[in-house]
Amino acid sequence: MSAFVPSVPAAPVVSVQPVLLAAPGRGLDLSVRVTAPVTGSGLPVVVFSHGFGSSLQGYGPLVDFWAAHGFAVVQPTHLDSRTVGLAADDPRRPQLWRTRVRDLTLVLDRLDVLEAAVPGLAGRLDPGRVAVAGHSFGGQTAGNLLGLRVLDPVTGAEEDLSDPRVTAGVLLATAGAGGADLTPYAAEHFPFMNPNFSTMTSPALVVAGDRDDSPLSVRGPDWLTDPYVLSPGEKSLLTLFGGEHSLGGIAGYEVRETTDEHPDRVALVQRATWAYLRHALGVEDADWAALRRRLTDGSDPMGRVESRPAP
Repeated sequence: MSAFVPSVPAAPVVSVQPVLLAAPGRGLDLSVRVTAPVTGSGLPVVVFSHGFGSSLQGYGPLVDFWAAHGFAVVQPTHLDSRTVGLAADDPRRPQLWRTRVRDLTLVLDRLDVLEAAVPGLAGRLDPGRVAVAGHSFGGQTAGNLLGLRVLDPVTGAEEDLSDPRVTAGVLLATAGAGGADLTPYAAEHFPFMNPNFSTMTSPALVVAGDRDDSPLSVRGPDWLTDPYVLSPGEKSLLTLFGGEHSLGGIAGYEVRETTDEHPDRVALVQRATWAYLRHALGVEDADWAALRRRLTDGSDPMGRVESRPAP
C-alpha cells in the first residue's frame, strides 16, 4: 500500500494545544488540539473523537497524515479520558456518551475561536466542508452527528443529535448493534451501547479489522461492520485483513494497546481515509477512485473496499 502516493504532497504542520473552550454544565472547560498544514487555504475540517480513555494527545498517525495533506484536524478531550481522571461514582458517568456528542457540537460552534488560536490559520478554514471521525467509542460519538441514534439508558428515549454542518464521516473499529449481541459484561457496564443505525443517512466510510474480536460482543469481528451493513444511504466499508482493534497502530506512534502493530496497515488506513474524506467532502475524486479500483476485488493482501451508492 506504500505504492499508493497521495496526489497532494505532504506539507509541514503546526499543532496548538490545549485550546480551552468554555463549557458550562460540563464541570470543566473542553480542552482541544488543532493541527493544520502551514500552507494552503480553504482547508476542510475533520473533528476527531478519540476512543475510551484516550485524549487529544492520541492518534498522531492519522492526525498528522491528514493535516500534512490538506486538512485541519480538531481533537477534543472527552470526560472519559484517563487525563481527566473522572471518579467511578461521578454523576456525569451515565451520560458520558451524550457529553461526548456535546463536545463535538461545541467544537463546531466555536470553530472561529479554534481557528484564531493557531498562528497563521485565520481565514484558511472552509466551514462548508466539515467531517467527523472517531475510533471505537469515538466512532459511536461521531456517528451521532451523522444520524445514528442511541437508546438512552437513563431516559429510555432516542434523540436525533445529527448536525447539518457535518456532511460525511469515518467510523473506525466502531461498535455494532446492542441487545442480544452484547456480552453480559458489556450490557451491564455500557448500557449506552444500543445504537440505531437505520437513521444514520449521511455518507460514511466504515473501517473494520477482520480479526477485531471484541470482548464486548458475542458475535465476533463481523459485529464491527454493522455501521455499514445496518445503515442506509451512501456508505463504504474498508475491511483490513488481519486487523485488530487498533487497526495496525492508529492510536499512537508508541502505544501499548496496539496488538496488531503493522506499519503497512496503518499506511492503508491513512491513505484510504484521506482519499475518502476528499471524495465525500467534494474536494476531488481521483484518489478515492484509484484506491477503490485497487481494493474492490479483494485480491490485495491488505484489505478490501466495498461501496453502496445513495438510493
